Amino acid sequence: MTSEIFRYEFPTNVAMADVEASIVLAVLATQGLHGEALVRLEARHHLDLPGRRCVVDASTPAGSDFNRIFVSFLLREFGDRGFCVERVEKAKPDEHRQEGKSTN
Repeated sequence: MTSEIFRYEFPTNVAMADVEASIVLAVLATQGLHGEALVRLEARHHLDLPGRRCVVDASTPAGSDFNRIFVSFLLREFGDRGFCVERVEKAKPDEHRQEGKSTN
């Protein structure tokens, strides 16, 4: 199963204020498609300014549209060398239970 979580990383030559502005525009555009309430509930993302990263949960229809719009804005603003994006692998549950330990 593939993950629907995407991590964006930005080099030091990219102004994080511009990344933040791209997020705002992507939120507004996604609200035009899904409405404000659904975007608040489903277009989850986290911007880590000091770490120069942004994580987007694209597991819902609104989140997926937000992710697509966001990456389009980033490409337009910074080009394909202005950021890296990758799917975040989901952690696999421990396949080996230790005897006597409950997983509840």
